[in-house]
Amino acid sequence: MKTLLHVCCAPCSIMCIESLKQANHDITAFWYNINIHPFTEYRSRRNAVREYMKSIGVPLIERDDYGLREFVRNVAFDIDNRCDFCYFSRINAAAEEAAKGGFEAFTTSLLISPYQNRDKLLKAGYEAQEKYGVRFLPEDFRPYFKEGQERARSLEIYMQKYCGCVFSEEERYRKKKKPKKEEQANAGV
Repeated sequence: MKTLLHVCCAPCSIMCIESLKQANHDITAFWYNINIHPFTEYRSRRNAVREYMKSIGVPLIERDDYGLREFVRNVAFDIDNRCDFCYFSRINAAAEEAAKGGFEAFTTSLLISPYQNRDKLLKAGYEAQEKYGVRFLPEDFRPYFKEGQERARSLEIYMQKYCGCVFSEEERYRKKKKPKKEEQANAGV
């Protein structure tokens, strides 16, 4: 089956591609991630995807749009629900590209992460399927997440430290900060 795989990053794509290939899918990767900020992070992830796809011989379609302004414009008034826009915009772009390119199906590497909201991803996928007339594959790649991350490390592929948007980066740093008493309690002091 000719399948378009939206790729959020190279590490998350590894086991998605392997799983889909084992199920006889003819894979083309699709890069579109307007949520990733700052630009240096966007570029690092995009370049890692380019290099990885080239190394494994998977064609890559890029909608290379650093979308800071569009992303912020669409989430600024509801930052706590920013993932809704993030999922819908990227999955809709994948479905649109799949329809335009004559693909039989599409899916996303976001479905490998245990940190993403699977129900919202599936909702976005099925809505895009209806809108664009291309089959959405609701694959559950989550059991392969850890293996994919380990493989990415062994291949020395760039590994990001946060989901992608500037707000998720902020959350990463806030979670790291612990009050001194809590740190001592956790250390057994």
